Amino acid sequence: MKVIKQTYNIKAPIEKIWEALTDPKVIEKWGGGPAVMDSKEGTEFSLWGGDIFGKNISIVPEKKLQQEWYAGKWDEPSIALFTLTSNGDTTTIDLLHKNIPDSEASEIESGWKKYYMGPLKDLLE
Repeated sequence: MKVIKQTYNIKAPIEKIWEALTDPKVIEKWGGGPAVMDSKEGTEFSLWGGDIFGKNISIVPEKKLQQEWYAGKWDEPSIALFTLTSNGDTTTIDLLHKNIPDSEASEIESGWKKYYMGPLKDLLE
């Protein structure tokens, strides 16, 4: 199993970043299809029309979002952790994604940049 670590600096206030990660209406503006999401622990989510799905397992509003992630027919979930830090009008997002199947790690690593964090950043900046 693989681990991905990435850091993004986005010129937007932390509350806008949080909204873009947890509000399905905003997610649908940068994401690739219908989204089901909220900012409550224990709730299930679905992104890209169900291609990615899982459960919110730990939440500290505007600071930390930790989720179980499934993509495809994985036997067990990966864990995605978004840690947000405010730097005035810029927010840093540290992404830690672990327990990724070896055969999919390269595609998922580039997918974060191309399909998830890149479009989110483009929308907010």
